[in-house]
Amino acid sequence: MLDQDDDIHPLFAGAPRTTAFKKLRKRIVRQTREAVEQYGMVGPDAHDPSLPRPRWLVCLSGGKDSYTLLAVLYELQWRGLLPVDLLACNLDQGQPGFPATVLPDFLTRMGVPNRIEYQDTYSIVMDKVPAGRTFCALCSRLRRGNLYRIAREEGCSAVVLGHHRDDILETFMMNLFHGGRLATMPPKLVNEEGDLFLYRPLAHVAEEDCDRFAQAMQYPIIPCDLCGSQDGLQRQQVKQMLDGWEKNHPGRRQKMFRALMNTRPSHLLDPDLFDFTGLSLRSDSTAGADD
Repeated sequence: MLDQDDDIHPLFAGAPRTTAFKKLRKRIVRQTREAVEQYGMVGPDAHDPSLPRPRWLVCLSGGKDSYTLLAVLYELQWRGLLPVDLLACNLDQGQPGFPATVLPDFLTRMGVPNRIEYQDTYSIVMDKVPAGRTFCALCSRLRRGNLYRIAREEGCSAVVLGHHRDDILETFMMNLFHGGRLATMPPKLVNEEGDLFLYRPLAHVAEEDCDRFAQAMQYPIIPCDLCGSQDGLQRQQVKQMLDGWEKNHPGRRQKMFRALMNTRPSHLLDPDLFDFTGLSLRSDSTAGADD
């Protein structure tokens, strides 16, 4: 994309012209494009002009991550590198004090096709979750179910979320410490019904970069009061631990992330993942031939 105001999407109007911001923007776009290509988020049929273009439901919470996601996807589309149609979607979950007009006004002003959906899942969460327990799990399930429904109604093939590298690392550590399994948020997933993809194009992007980008663009950030109102969440504890490691050993997060992309099943302990019982020694004749 060019930087003249009449040659860019409104999402980038007024972007800082500093060298630092241009490098930041370039890095985020490159990392997003790498994830889209590496995990096959755009199939070969998307490039066939005789076929309908795929449609993605881009979930917009109003946080720094989802704003960054929306802007970068539009930049890739603008450059001709993402041959899909984008529909921004915000699910207003009925949280007290949620500024319901912020996102509709912003998306209209930016000329972004959108759907705003109101579903009072907040009341359900408050009713079902016992006092002292965290809301996140039930809230997430209810939100995901509604987003899948909306995607089907809008003819979308994928639900696109703004989870970044740090979210993926935190989820991995939470599963390790609290879930007893090696698992995290995959960049690409098929839902249980098998009719929708779930994509995380920001999988390679650092949270710090999302924050710097959204702040520099002065997007109208909406905090998540429902989750943020709870102290001592496991995710916050894991985040603080990772922050400490990163402070003492800069680059630790990126090394951990690379480890998730470089697994060796034969050097783990899961017999369903690697055939340990099928391992055998070389025969004497084979061993002799190699000597």
